Amino acid sequence: MPSAREPALLARAARLYYVEGRSQAEVAAAIGVSRSNVSRVLAAAREQGIVEIRINDSFERDLPLEQQLQRAYGLSECRVASRNDFQSPLLQIGGLGAAWVKENLPDTGAIAVSWGSTVQAVVDAFEAEPIHTGLQVLPLIGGLSIVNAAADGNVLVRSLALKLGAREARLNAPAVVGSQESRDTFLREPSISSVLDAAGAAEFALVGIGGVGSGASAAIIEAMQFTPDELRQFQQSGAVGDCCTRFFDERGRPVDSPADGRVVSIDLDALRKIKKVVGVATGANKAKGVRGALLGGYIDVLITDTALATALLSSGQGSLPVPSRAE
Repeated sequence: MPSAREPALLARAARLYYVEGRSQAEVAAAIGVSRSNVSRVLAAAREQGIVEIRINDSFERDLPLEQQLQRAYGLSECRVASRNDFQSPLLQIGGLGAAWVKENLPDTGAIAVSWGSTVQAVVDAFEAEPIHTGLQVLPLIGGLSIVNAAADGNVLVRSLALKLGAREARLNAPAVVGSQESRDTFLREPSISSVLDAAGAAEFALVGIGGVGSGASAAIIEAMQFTPDELRQFQQSGAVGDCCTRFFDERGRPVDSPADGRVVSIDLDALRKIKKVVGVATGANKAKGVRGALLGGYIDVLITDTALATALLSSGQGSLPVPSRAE
């Protein structure tokens, strides 16, 4: 039979899948390849220009806000859900996030995810396509979620891996521990440090962004059970937001507080070095936290709603430079 990359075969597969609406299993049977190879054949058709995909989703997105945010904060991409009175912002962000993930999935390597309700919304919105056997899904943060069981990092990793047909890795440690000594003990375990190292080398990471004093960020601090002195030190640290339970100030600088020694997760420097980090967040109340994450250079793709996008633009960049992300 012809090579799996021969233009005639690629065109036939593309026509069956995109024009006739055949399933990948049907395409595999028709062109004589295994089902797991169909996604590679379709990807090759796109790479060779046989297929050109144009997604007309402007009705779901506020394109002017996207362009303004990209310019203001030096983002490589931005997706802003249009205001919709019939669907919650969380569901909208989940759908936009799932679409971005699907469009950018690599054939091999790893992708990494954090935790929280917004990341959960993305995973929930992702339609099962269990053909990505060359991929691995990795956690960026420990499990045993203090927010809710469904938003637990390991639970989200497993759910997304099952939908993709990918391999998964677990981080067998709690996200929040009682002391820095406990945290250090966990990080000395090769089974834990190796997962975090692998997550740091992922093709892209999907992360939620928190704002101090609300939602998951407030729950994190409550779970740490600070002494009065520790709580005062945290409050005086200048923290405005967190990503992967790592707190930063309004300029995106990691803060020096007792919180940093109580979490098992990737640190902010390692997060910044991941090839592409996709941040998902909703609500104007998170503006300070998200702005800090953007100014710190931790995020290069932002998926958000109109309320938060407008708040980010209203706050302005001021004179604070947006650092270049490490490639």
